Amino acid sequence: MSQTVRTAARPTVHPPAAAGGATLLVLLGTLTAIGPLSLDMYLPAFPAMTRDLGADQAGIQLSLTTCLIGLAIGQFVTGPLSDRWGRRRPVLIGVVAYAVLALACAAAPSAPVLAAARFAQGLAGGMGVVVARAVVRDLYSGRGAAKYFSRLTLVFGVAPVAAPSVGSLVLRFGDWRAVFLTLAAIGLLLSVAVARRLPETLPAERRSTGGLAATARTMRSLAADRVYLGYALTQGFAFAGLFAYISGSSFVFQDVFGVSAAAFSLVFGLNALALVATGQANARLLDRFSPRRLLVTAVVVAVVAAAGVLTGALAGSLAVVAVTLFAFVGSLGMVTPNSTALALDAHARHAGTAAALMGGVQSVVGALAAPLVGLGGEGSAVPMAVVLAAAAALSLTAVLTLARPR
Repeated sequence: MSQTVRTAARPTVHPPAAAGGATLLVLLGTLTAIGPLSLDMYLPAFPAMTRDLGADQAGIQLSLTTCLIGLAIGQFVTGPLSDRWGRRRPVLIGVVAYAVLALACAAAPSAPVLAAARFAQGLAGGMGVVVARAVVRDLYSGRGAAKYFSRLTLVFGVAPVAAPSVGSLVLRFGDWRAVFLTLAAIGLLLSVAVARRLPETLPAERRSTGGLAATARTMRSLAADRVYLGYALTQGFAFAGLFAYISGSSFVFQDVFGVSAAAFSLVFGLNALALVATGQANARLLDRFSPRRLLVTAVVVAVVAAAGVLTGALAGSLAVVAVTLFAFVGSLGMVTPNSTALALDAHARHAGTAAALMGGVQSVVGALAAPLVGLGGEGSAVPMAVVLAAAAALSLTAVLTLARPR
């Protein structure tokens, strides 16, 4: 049975005030930040977790990988459901489950159990991430969407800035399990905020009515769209480079270069501030330049910066690695909003499904990058730098080939 949509009308582009203003911006940014909160807050505890759980570096990094896989599957499932049910119900279910599963992570007795619990937590967290993107596409298109996604980095960027510092603070008063208790509390507060403040942006007359077969057909049509797939892979590979940094940076800075946990949190926070700053600059630059032009420029900067990280790693220079990582992470403040807006722009009728596939690609590619860093061996920054550089090169290839304009 073919999928039907009650109306094919293009969604109205509302001004920010009509679309919920600052309250909605903060709420959507927080939902999008579930990923970095889940991944970054416990990074300072990695060395302690290896000792407490009797695991090696790769075993602890596996919990990052399983969380990312869960994020991917959660988005794949929730995106199409939000096109049928509306946006509020799936995200409310997700954030409540996220809080409960954070408690399961806190109680994990071993690294394998933690990895399994993190998969489930990621699954629940992915439900909020994909709905936040779909809500933006319900309300905006084109440059307006790119600008709104850029503004989301102002909120989204607070998570990686604050998460390691909060994690380090929690570790002063408790062990790594207290970090997950903190995540459970955040999930509970977010559940209340979603129930009270998230509007329904997909009215009943615009919802899809097809079943699983129709969803599969929509997924196939999206995967066959060269431009959509190109922008999804551009963002996915850039995210893989970011995740190589996230999964390997605590070991590189603390174990290889002897940086303290507090100093590592500061460096991590400064890099996240670079991402926020470039995201806000991107919103202003969109008044003069197209989203694609800004995207290509940012990916070129990422490639150059990644080459600098590899050079610094081979030379054993902390200064070079730190400075070039700052440039690399900062460039993603332009990659993420522009690639997201460009990928979703032609798929307003299936915004949830399109956001789900894009987020799934991002999470799967990132999940593959994390264990590669650990498998490269310990005691050197080179494995992280190699994965980061390869990911940046693949991102540039995708945007210049698959994503080239028709």
